[in-house]
Amino acid sequence: MNDSDTDASERGGERSDLIPLAGSQPPPARPVVAFDRRELDQILRLYGRMVADGEWRDYAIDLLRDRAVFSVFRRSSEMPLYRIEKDPKLARRQGAYSVVATNGMILKRGHELATVLRVLEKKRHLRLVDA
Repeated sequence: MNDSDTDASERGGERSDLIPLAGSQPPPARPVVAFDRRELDQILRLYGRMVADGEWRDYAIDLLRDRAVFSVFRRSSEMPLYRIEKDPKLARRQGAYSVVATNGMILKRGHELATVLRVLEKKRHLRLVDA
């Protein structure tokens, strides 16, 4: 072992004599489906209202190759209460947006996100107030 090998091992294994192969490129990134800014704004407005009402406490966003999923939780250690999904493959058929319950049942599906999100709006009931 010579001094240059010792120096490289002391620097965390960096070696200055490595040369990248000509034309080598990292593998192409897989395309993913994501929510755009307008969609996230609509979803996060609903999420904020539900957090203020004490209904929801946590969320997760999954960006997959075929769909984007916004999951909402009552507690972060549980299964999601609802999943708001965007699946572009279904855009011309039933609609790209859907709300799925914990049991996997689709509560609402449609072409407009705002319309689909209405299924999650908390119903405001009339309350009797003492005067």
